[in-house]
Amino acid sequence: MMQSPFPLELELGMRYYSSNTPGIGGQLRTEPEDFLVEEVPLPYGDEGSHLLVRLTKRNWELQRAVKEIAKRLGVSHRRIGWAGTKDKNAVTSQIISIYGVTPEAVEAVHLSEIELAVVGRAKESLALGALEGNRFEIVIRECDQDELAERVQAVSSTVAEGIPNYFGLQRFGVTRPVTHLVGEQILQEDYEGAVMTYVGNAYPYESENARQARSRFTETRDVREALAAYPVQMTYERAMLHHLAVHPGDYQGALQVLPPKLLSMMVSAFQSFLFNSVLSRRLDEGFTLHEPIPGDRLLFPNGREDTVTERNRSTAAQHVRRGRCRIALFIPGSEPAALHGRMDEMMQEILKEREIDAARFERAAGFVRTRYAGALRAIALSADVIAEVQDASTRLRFTLPPGHYATTVCREYMKADPYRMI
Repeated sequence: MMQSPFPLELELGMRYYSSNTPGIGGQLRTEPEDFLVEEVPLPYGDEGSHLLVRLTKRNWELQRAVKEIAKRLGVSHRRIGWAGTKDKNAVTSQIISIYGVTPEAVEAVHLSEIELAVVGRAKESLALGALEGNRFEIVIRECDQDELAERVQAVSSTVAEGIPNYFGLQRFGVTRPVTHLVGEQILQEDYEGAVMTYVGNAYPYESENARQARSRFTETRDVREALAAYPVQMTYERAMLHHLAVHPGDYQGALQVLPPKLLSMMVSAFQSFLFNSVLSRRLDEGFTLHEPIPGDRLLFPNGREDTVTERNRSTAAQHVRRGRCRIALFIPGSEPAALHGRMDEMMQEILKEREIDAARFERAAGFVRTRYAGALRAIALSADVIAEVQDASTRLRFTLPPGHYATTVCREYMKADPYRMI
C-alpha cells in the first residue's frame, strides 16, 4: 500500500495505491484513439417506441453530442437515454435510446466524428447502469522505461488481486473538479454558493479567457459584465448568468436551468466523494480491501447482501478470497441506513461534520427531481489486464463492470499527477 502525493487526489479522497511498485509515469490520451471504450450492452430486442442506436463518437462530450443529435432530429434531448456516460477525449461506442423517431431519421443525421447505427428497439428509455460493462483498450505513452516491463507485470498482478475501487477524476469534472462541491452545497441548500462554485471557480487547465472571466465574476459579482466576458462555449455558465440577469438573486432558479441529468450528477458526485473518503479512512486505520471485519457489508454477484459477524467472519473471509462476494460500503441517500460497522460509523462522522442527513438528501431529490436512495458499492476493483510494453508505451486491455473507472486502473500503473490522465 502506498499513499498518493498529489493534492488533487487527496482532495477527492483518493489517497492510496494498492501496489508499492514505483509508477511508470506517462501520459494518457495523447490522442483520442489512445483511449478506446466499447460498451457491452444488456440484451435488446426489436419492439417498442424507443429506438436503440449505437453511438460511436470521437472527442465529443456525451451531453453535447446528445443535444446535437436531438437538434438534428428536431426532438427534445430529454427523449434520449443512455446507460453510461463515456469519456470525451476518447473514441467511445455505446447504445443510446431515442423515443419516437424513425430509423430513416437517424440515418439522415450527419455530424463530424459521430456515427449512428440503429441496432434495435426497447419499450423503455435506457437508464444509467443498464449495461453489462465496458471494454477498454488504453495506451499510456511517454512511460519511464527503467524496468518498465517488470513494473507493469507487478502492477498487473496487484490489479488482478484488487485495488481501491475509487470513483475516478472524471466523476468530479476533468479540467474543473467541482461537481461534488456543487452537490454538497445543493444538499446544504446553499444555492448561491453552488452557483458561485460552478460559475466562478477557476482551474489551471482551463483557457486563459475562461480563468480570467471566472476570477473577475467572483470578484465583482457583476452578472452583465460576466455575460459579455464568458466565452460562448461556456453554455451552461452563460445560461445561469442569463437567468440571474433576468431574475437577480434567484440562485435556485439559476441552478435549475441546467439539464436535469447534469444537476442530479452533482449530488451523486458528492456521494462519490463520500465513498472515496470513507474507503481511504478504512485504509488509514489499517484495515484491508480483502479481509472482512465484523460489521462489514458483503455484496454478492446476484445482488444478495450480508453482514460480517464474529461468528461468520472466517467463512466471509473465505468467500471474499474466492471471489464469491466483495466487501462493500453503503453510500447514503434519502433513506436512513442502519449502522452495521466501522465504515458506516466513518460515513456518519463525515456527514455530521458537514451537517448533512437523510432529510437533506430527500429535499435535494425534490430539487433536482432524482431519487437518492443510497446504494452498496464494492470497495475493491479487480481486473485481468492484458498488458503490452513497446518502447516507452504501455497498452492495457481489460473489461470492467458498470460504474467502475478505467482511470482508477491506469492510476495504479502510472502513479502520476492526475492531470496527466485527462
